[in-house]
Amino acid sequence: MKLQMALFLIVCGGTLSASVVSAEVRLSSIYSDHMVLQRDLPVIVRGSSDGYEKVAVTFRGETRTAVPDRFGRWQVILPPGPAGGPFAMEIDGSNSIRLSDVLVGDVWVASGQSNMEFYTGGVVNAAEELKSANLPEIRLLTIAPVTSPFPLDAIPTTRWVTCSPETAAHFSAVAFFFGRDIQADQKVPIGLIDSTWGGTPAEAWTSIRALSDDGSLMPAFAAWAHAMQDESNLIPEKAFEKRKRALAIQLGLPEPAFPNHVDMVARTTPGGLYNAMIAPLTHVPIRGVIWFQGESNGSVEQAPHYARLFQALIRDWRRNWAQGDFPFLFVQLANLETNMGDGWPELREAQRQSLVIKNTGMAVTIDIGDAKDVHFANKQDVAHRLALAARAIAYNETIEYSGPLFRFQSRDDHALRIWFDHSSGLLAKGGAVKGFQIAGPEVKFLPADARIDGQCVVVSNGEIEEPVVVRYAWKDNPDGNLYNQAGLPASPFQSRE
Repeated sequence: MKLQMALFLIVCGGTLSASVVSAEVRLSSIYSDHMVLQRDLPVIVRGSSDGYEKVAVTFRGETRTAVPDRFGRWQVILPPGPAGGPFAMEIDGSNSIRLSDVLVGDVWVASGQSNMEFYTGGVVNAAEELKSANLPEIRLLTIAPVTSPFPLDAIPTTRWVTCSPETAAHFSAVAFFFGRDIQADQKVPIGLIDSTWGGTPAEAWTSIRALSDDGSLMPAFAAWAHAMQDESNLIPEKAFEKRKRALAIQLGLPEPAFPNHVDMVARTTPGGLYNAMIAPLTHVPIRGVIWFQGESNGSVEQAPHYARLFQALIRDWRRNWAQGDFPFLFVQLANLETNMGDGWPELREAQRQSLVIKNTGMAVTIDIGDAKDVHFANKQDVAHRLALAARAIAYNETIEYSGPLFRFQSRDDHALRIWFDHSSGLLAKGGAVKGFQIAGPEVKFLPADARIDGQCVVVSNGEIEEPVVVRYAWKDNPDGNLYNQAGLPASPFQSRE
């Protein structure tokens, strides 16, 4: 018995010694050379360790320590500081890690679906744009498209890179052009985090907690259920295709071509993309978010619920980042011939309604899209309009940053007088005002005669004695031409009685 106990202690002692020796300190992959940290906010550094020894992090002459928890996770919080760099960061435990070329400036998260994912290499005049992309004060981080049934602590392995023609070409075009504009304006380092996935709905980017807190968001789960039913119907077809492909390979024949089946489970599961691509970022202080999404929620069935869903997403991200009402700037759906009825106009209206949330801004794009292609190539103007909103909302510049936005309507004899915000210098490009419709109590819309009167538009139709509601640019591919003197287009809208 004594011999057995002695052997047990030796084995255990050996195991413990080996554990201590191999207690390697690791950093979460969001921290790397060339990264940008948010100015004027605490610097938060996270990682893991196999042991329980103290971890020390030194940055800008300050050192803070932490002890890993029972799961090996540790976090250090260092004091905030102004923009600057490059700096080094040192992490010391049983081993040492040194990060170099670390900048402090403003960090922006770019998220959404394919139009935010759209690469700079595919834009109008891409070759010329990329010639001037050697911008060492801008750093880029791309998050891999992954999903998870629960919130993750860390993102898949990735690294920050310095902006160059090579790195920018394969990065989000809207994010790149936005960052270029902001860096030129603010003269501080800019970090851009590209967390995007094409073909994804807003509910996939919202936490399950936020979705389940609001019973009115149940249609999002209904849409997912329908998508999963469609996916299950494809199982026999996919199995058949797999057998045909395997047989062709076995016989040495060319592989047969089959339709491309999108992985709807990964892309559409409520909360799945939030868990894997947003939750791991929420401990990182940021300046704000730019967002381009909505196409996947633009059906007639889903669009009426988007206002509640999108506002839930914004509040959810802010709550989980826990740094107040940071700027959340988004792109309204562009013009496109969808043949989807009122789905896209309804979704644009939902996006406009979301401006009731503090520190939000919207880039209207009904005049710069491609009627035949949802992935329009003019991402420069999209980014410029987002940057105008950022300069006004995030950086408190006194500039015009939005086109006219419907405020309210009033009766004017047999007409309606429409009042707008951001309405200085209203004008109609190309001639008379067009794009307005008007309706009486029965809500049957007819084309309207419209004229600009100062900062208002007066709308009427001789057949309607008692007008009660008006709408503007209410088509998937609208022909509205109302702008303000800053050259920014009016948002589509429908008034409510």
